[in-house]
Amino acid sequence: MGNWLQEIELCGKQIKLVPLTVSHKEELLEAASDGELWKLWYTSVPSSENIETYLDIALSEQKSGSSLPFVVFSLKTNKIIGCTRYCNMEKQNRRLEIGYTWYAKSSQRTGVNTECKYLLLQYAFEKLDCIAVEFRTNWFNYSSRNAITRLGAKQDGVLRSHRIDANGILRDTVVFSIIQMEWPVIKKSLEYEMGKYL
Repeated sequence: MGNWLQEIELCGKQIKLVPLTVSHKEELLEAASDGELWKLWYTSVPSSENIETYLDIALSEQKSGSSLPFVVFSLKTNKIIGCTRYCNMEKQNRRLEIGYTWYAKSSQRTGVNTECKYLLLQYAFEKLDCIAVEFRTNWFNYSSRNAITRLGAKQDGVLRSHRIDANGILRDTVVFSIIQMEWPVIKKSLEYEMGKYL
């Protein structure tokens, strides 16, 4: 399973996705401080208090072959502006999840997310031959739910009391997916949307 997805860089017109390393620590903290994103209680964004744990978990999942975390690098500013990840990868079922995505506040609503997801979906469907790509988010993360829907993903359902967060609060998880047969039309839609930002 660890050989299904090797480290790769994915490059678009606005951004480049580069495999996460420990050396990205300070730039990630700088990006997260743009909007103090760690204050969003319903999502997982690193702060100075938990950045080491954040990196340790991401890189250990990569080593086990279940995840490939990326930093989102802006080609315009030459700075890291966020993070995203292929996760819960199942080679035998040819499916994976795109998750742990966040962007500096100044990079939100700029077309960055559209291009980021386009690059990840294109690689998943056209190179890895995925049958399905999944997205999951907290029920209360309305902006994430709306962003996922705008991609063209369909809601599969809600996992009630699915996770216990760091504060002991039960999380309802909303599950979305895009399946292989939907990719051609979603690809066309995303390319149209990306054209608005160029």
